[in-house]
Amino acid sequence: ACAHHAGWRGSAVKRMSPGRAGLNGGFSLLELMVALALGLLIMTAMLGMYVDMSRINREMAGTNSQIENARFALQFLHGDIVHGGYWGGFVPAFDDLSFADVATDAPVSLPDPCLAYSTPWSGAYIDSLMGIAVQSFDASPDGCTSVVANMQPDTDVLVVRHAGTCVPGTVGCEPDMAGKLYFQTSFCELENATRYLLGTSGFGLHGRTCVAGTPAGGPLAPKRRFVSNIYYIRNFSLNPGDGIPTLVRSEFDLSGTTLAHQPAVALIEGIQGFRVELGIDSLGDSGAATDYTAAIAWADPELRDSPTNRGDGIPDGAFVRCTTASPCTVAQLRDVVAVRIFLLARANEVTPGYTDTRSYTLGSTTLGPFNDGFKRHVFSRSVRLVNVAGRRETP
Repeated sequence: ACAHHAGWRGSAVKRMSPGRAGLNGGFSLLELMVALALGLLIMTAMLGMYVDMSRINREMAGTNSQIENARFALQFLHGDIVHGGYWGGFVPAFDDLSFADVATDAPVSLPDPCLAYSTPWSGAYIDSLMGIAVQSFDASPDGCTSVVANMQPDTDVLVVRHAGTCVPGTVGCEPDMAGKLYFQTSFCELENATRYLLGTSGFGLHGRTCVAGTPAGGPLAPKRRFVSNIYYIRNFSLNPGDGIPTLVRSEFDLSGTTLAHQPAVALIEGIQGFRVELGIDSLGDSGAATDYTAAIAWADPELRDSPTNRGDGIPDGAFVRCTTASPCTVAQLRDVVAVRIFLLARANEVTPGYTDTRSYTLGSTTLGPFNDGFKRHVFSRSVRLVNVAGRRETP
């Protein structure tokens, strides 16, 4: 019995074969090396894919930023230029087709864009300001070196003038502030001797509802802020030497007790090129040149649909760029009815492995090649001065 029991125990013990023991003992060194090599290859491929995706995303973000900056700059400039020559309902006599006599307010000299209002401006200077809605230069204008400073080489300067499009104190408009320069025009027939006021006080002109008296009674006409903006490209954004070309603006405003153009404020980064060309309405629809030294002459005095010595609101010939070598004249600037702007937008970051060897056409001029790693693109827009051009239109 004991022997039988011992035999049973011996037969119950299972022994592993050498092959079975090898299978349960783990991976061999060769298998581990193969697995590590495969894993390394997969990780390398994934890392490369991640780097490529990061680079593509960075490039797309940079391109989108470049496009958005340029579009915003165009929109910003358009929004101001389109109001050029707006004076709250007032129309200079030389540009008023309903004015039958010889006008005496046609500009005869170019206004200094940066002249401060330390004393009341002369009537002739105000006529120039109101009759010349925009000016452009290819360098800092005379008298503006402290305002137009650190200018990006080979770019232009644009000056835009008009009355404020909102009445101070109304919703969305700044409050009426003592000491600022305002413009008020009369809508009262009894105040023909004083058609408008430009100053800091004494605004007593009336609206259409006025009655006889001294002064005329009735509601006062709204006064609007005098707006003069100077746009140019600065060779830095916030810190001198940062190398980021930026569209900036200097506004005519009150600082302390001085009314003058203020230091430029950065608007939009990455704008490296800026070209301004002007559309000049120097001919009427009859082909005759504008002549403001004479009263309006109508081709048909009965119909009055074609003045022979006034413009028709449409640019004649090619657009003109004002330069130091060939500055625009008074006769040209008082007939500007459209502005064409060109912007060269530059990426904010260098693209590795890229060299910009392209040339860029901005109107009548060409910029580049720059031979650096920044990507660039040209944007343009034409803006009609509706307030000036619209006065010259006839049925």
